[in-house]
Amino acid sequence: SLKMASDSPESLMTLCTDYCLRNLEGTLCYLLDNETLRLHPDIFLPSEICDKLVNEYVELVKTDSIFEPHESFFTLFSDPRSTRLARIHLREHIVQDQDLEAIRKQDLIELYLTNCEKLTAKSLQTLVSFSHTLISLSLFGCCNIFYEEENPGGCEDDCLVNPTRQVLVKDFTFEGFSRLRFLNLGRLIEGVNVETLLRPLASLAALDLSGIQLNDVGFLTQWKDSLVSLVLYNMDLSEEHIQVIAQLRKLRHLDISRDHLSSYYKFKLTRRVLNLFVENLVNLTSLDISGHTMLENCTIPSMEEKIGQTSIEPAKSSIAPFRGLKRPLQFLGLFETSLCRLTHIPAYKVSGDKNEEQVLNAIEAYTEHRPEITSRAINLLFDIARIERCSQLLRALQLVITALKCHKDDKNIQVTGSAALFYLTNSEYRMEQSVKLRRQVIQVVLNGMESYQEVTVQRNCCLTLCNFSIPEELEFQYRRVNELLLNILNQSRQDESIQRIAVHLCNALVCQVDNDHKEAVGKMGFVMTMLKLIQKKLADKTCDQVMEFSWSALWNITDETPDNCEMFLNYSGMKLFLECLKEFPEKQELHRNMLGLLGNVAEVKELRPQLMTSQFISVFSNLLESKADGIEVSYNACGVLSHIMFDGPEAWGICEPHREEVVKRMWAAIQSWDINSRRNINYRSFEPILRLLPQGISPVSQHWATWALYNLVSVYPDKYCPLLIKEGGIPLLKDMIKMASARQETKEMAR
Repeated sequence: SLKMASDSPESLMTLCTDYCLRNLEGTLCYLLDNETLRLHPDIFLPSEICDKLVNEYVELVKTDSIFEPHESFFTLFSDPRSTRLARIHLREHIVQDQDLEAIRKQDLIELYLTNCEKLTAKSLQTLVSFSHTLISLSLFGCCNIFYEEENPGGCEDDCLVNPTRQVLVKDFTFEGFSRLRFLNLGRLIEGVNVETLLRPLASLAALDLSGIQLNDVGFLTQWKDSLVSLVLYNMDLSEEHIQVIAQLRKLRHLDISRDHLSSYYKFKLTRRVLNLFVENLVNLTSLDISGHTMLENCTIPSMEEKIGQTSIEPAKSSIAPFRGLKRPLQFLGLFETSLCRLTHIPAYKVSGDKNEEQVLNAIEAYTEHRPEITSRAINLLFDIARIERCSQLLRALQLVITALKCHKDDKNIQVTGSAALFYLTNSEYRMEQSVKLRRQVIQVVLNGMESYQEVTVQRNCCLTLCNFSIPEELEFQYRRVNELLLNILNQSRQDESIQRIAVHLCNALVCQVDNDHKEAVGKMGFVMTMLKLIQKKLADKTCDQVMEFSWSALWNITDETPDNCEMFLNYSGMKLFLECLKEFPEKQELHRNMLGLLGNVAEVKELRPQLMTSQFISVFSNLLESKADGIEVSYNACGVLSHIMFDGPEAWGICEPHREEVVKRMWAAIQSWDINSRRNINYRSFEPILRLLPQGISPVSQHWATWALYNLVSVYPDKYCPLLIKEGGIPLLKDMIKMASARQETKEMAR
C-alpha cells in the first residue's frame, strides 16, 4: 500500500487547494486598498475545504521557501457564515496572537498549536471563545502562551529601557471547556499550576505532560474512569508516580519514556514496576519505556527461552513481566534500552535500535514532538543504509523526508537526515522510487541548502543531488537549484569538496538544456561566477577539476546563446583564456574546453570583431598544430578561424599574421586529421556548421564544415544522419557540389 501511495497522483482536492493558496488573489480573494486580502462576497466554503486551506497554508509557509505568507490570511476565516473551520493544526512562528483572534468566532473542535512561540496570554483569552466546542487541544511547546506583557508604569525613562516585562498568568483554568477530552500540554513553562489548570475538566481521555516536572500527580486519579492515554515523557518519576499510574485502570496507552541524554534521573525501572503495570492496566495496548535504565535483570535466561522463530506470544516473552499480558501489545517503545535486543518481544511494533524495523518505528513514533530522539534514530538508519541494504526503502525515505520538513531548523536532524538521504537515493535503490517521491527528496534537499549554511548539510545536499539524472530530474526546480549552487560558489570562504561538487552540478545543469534555460541562468550571474573561480585557481597556479569543470560549464552555457558569449567577452574571458594557456601548456582537457567555448563565441557574427587581434589569431593558428585530446583542440581552433574567415578579406583588420598564411595552415591541419576519429564533442544542432556551406568567400571554411559533417555522420550515423536531414543539410551539400569556387576534395567529401 505504501508503494501505491507514493506513486498515485495527488488528489484533485489537494491540487485545487495548492493552486488556490498560490493564487489567492486570482481565485478566492481580491485585494482591498492594495494590501488586505478579502474573500469574494459570493464564496461559501464548508469546513472540509477551509480546514485543508489553513493546514496546507501552514505547511507551505513552513516547507516552501518560494511561498509568500500573507499578513491577513487568517482574517479570511473570520466569519463562520462564509467559511467554516473545525480542525486546524498550526505550527511555530507562522501563527501569532492576532491570527487566532481573527478566527475566534469559529466553532473549533480540534486545535493543535505546536511550538507556537509567538503566542502570548492574549491567545489564552482567545481559547476561551472555543471552549464550548473544543474536544482536542494541543499547546505543545507554546512556551510563551502563559506570559502576558505588563507595563510597569511610573517614570518615563524606565519605560524606555524596559517598556514591557513578561509576567506569568496564574489565574487561567480550563473552566467552561466542557467538551475537552484530549489535551497536550507538553513542554509547558515552569510555574503554571497544572493541577489547578486541569481541575475543571470533567472527563479527560488523553493527557500529555511531556517535559513537565511534577512531584505530585495524585490529581490524575480524578479521571481514573476516563483516561485512556497518558504521556509523561521526560518527567522524573518516583514511587508515588508509579502508584498513581497503577490506579488509572482504563489506560490503553502509557508513555513514561525519557531522553537518557537530557539530565540526571534518579528513577530506575524495576521488574516490580513492570509487573504492577501488567497486573493493573489490563487494557494496555501501547507502552513506551524508551531510554530507561533497568535496575535489575528482567530477562528470561536464554536456556529457558523457547527455541525456534521469534515470537510475539506473551507466554514466550524474553521480558519476564510481559509474560502476564493477555495479548501482544500493539506498540512497545524500547528505544535506547537493552531490552530491544532480546529475542521474543510480545508486541506487533517495537521501537528500538536492534534492526531496521525497530529504527523506522522509532523515527515514525518520535518525529513530531521529539526531534532529539529522532535525530539519533535517523543516525542509526544512516548506518543501516550505508553498510547493509535497506529493505523498507520507501518507508525509510518518506520518514526521513517528513522529519526534515518538520524540523527545518534543527541542525542535528538536518545533518543526519541529509546524510541518510544520500544513501537512500543512490543508484541501487533507483528502480523502487517514483517520480513523485524523487521530487519530494529534491524539494527537502533544496530546503536544507537554503536554510542551512552549515558545511556538512551543504555537502550532504550537493552529494544527494548527484544521485539524480541531471538536468532532467531537476528541471522542475531549475531556477532554484542554479541560484542555490551559484550562491554556494560565490561565498568568500569555500570548502574545497563542496566547491568541486557544486561546479560539477552547475556544469551538468547547463548541458543539453534549452536555450531559454541557459539565458536565464546566464542572467543569474553564472558566467561571472565561473570566471571568478577560474581567476582564483589561476592565482593559485592550480589546474584541478574545479578549473576544468568551470571552463566546461562556460562551454555548455555559451552554446548557441549569444548573450552568454557576450558576457564572457565583457568579463575579460579572453584575458583568462590566454593566461590559462600560458600557465598550463600541457593540460589537454583544459585546452579542449576553452576552445570549445571560443568556437561558440566565434559563431556570433557581432562578437567576431573582438577576436580579430594579432595576438588571438596567432594563438588560434598555433593551436592548429596541437595534438591535445586527439584532434579536438586543433579541430576547435580551426572552427573558430573558419567563422572568422567567413567574414571575408575586408574583415581581416590585422597585418600579422597574413590571412593567406593562416588559410594555408588551416588546410594543412584539416588534411592531417583522421577522418574516422572518434569524437569528444556533442552537437545539438548543425546550424552553425551548415551556414558555412553556401558561400564562396572562404573555401577553407566550407571544407572544415564538410569535413565535420562527414566525420560525424560516418562515425555516429544513428545519431547524426537524422539531424543532418532534419536541418536541411542535403540540399545545401548538393548545391555546393555545383559551385565553381568549391575545392575538388571538398566536393568529393560532400558527394
